[in-house]
Amino acid sequence: MLISCGLPVSGAWATPASLARFAVRAEELGYHGLWSFQRLLVGDGQEMAPVYRSVLDPMVALGYAAARTERIRLGVAVINLPYVSPAYLAKQAATLDVLSGGRHDLGLGTGWSEPEFAATGSRPEPRGRRIEEYLAVLRTLWNDEIASFDGELYSVPPSTMAPPPVQPGGPPVLLGGTADAALRRAGRIAAGWVSSSRARLADIQRGVQLVRRAAEEHGRDPDQVRIVVRGVVAAGRRDDAMPLSGDWAQIRGGAQAYREAGVTELFYDLNWDPLIGGPDADPAAAAERAEEIITALAPTAYGASG
Repeated sequence: MLISCGLPVSGAWATPASLARFAVRAEELGYHGLWSFQRLLVGDGQEMAPVYRSVLDPMVALGYAAARTERIRLGVAVINLPYVSPAYLAKQAATLDVLSGGRHDLGLGTGWSEPEFAATGSRPEPRGRRIEEYLAVLRTLWNDEIASFDGELYSVPPSTMAPPPVQPGGPPVLLGGTADAALRRAGRIAAGWVSSSRARLADIQRGVQLVRRAAEEHGRDPDQVRIVVRGVVAAGRRDDAMPLSGDWAQIRGGAQAYREAGVTELFYDLNWDPLIGGPDADPAAAAERAEEIITALAPTAYGASG
């Protein structure tokens, strides 16, 4: 199992200096990747967790991290695809892949916030067909000398998008979602599945089975399908409902439980720690706490693959 971490994109620690310092430090410590997430806005009166109240754009933040690093991979979990045309996102993702030397992973979801749907003039439905067509557009734009697509929801006239991504076939596309249909879709047409912050270990175990079974049923090697899990860390406070909580040994034990569940990449996302990613947290204290946690949990600290 690969060990990665969340990029500083939320709250008090999401500053230029903190983002650059954290990205460099994560690479030094042997983390496999850095992951961002998307939140456009919060509606007036909308109930929203503190982690969502002040968030940097995920692709711009990854581009900033790309300029400060050399090896660590750069992922987003997730971009809500109804908000933006597939052609526009294809250009963004290809550009990030070029500028990072082929280090980008693209996670996609369909969104859930009504104010964001209203603000972007979008709707997620029909989810299944929308996702299928969206991925088809990405792939033709990234791979075909003359790209074209004519679907029910999206179309691309015969055209060329250059420069192409560095990675053959384009950045790996992972799909989010918790419904059975979404899990099966990830196994059938994507590079893998990326979990939500709310997923319990039991949800992950079940998701792994559904994703890999779908992959096998469609002639794919289930062992090659990636299972990427956002790990919400609660350092210093044990909560039996949270595998990654408590002291360092307990958190590492929780990571082992994810490994045994079939997870291929776990990223410690400190944005969900209110003392780090909260909008009212003290920036200096947040940076200090984040440094302590990623140093203690670094892959090289306990022999995990990085």
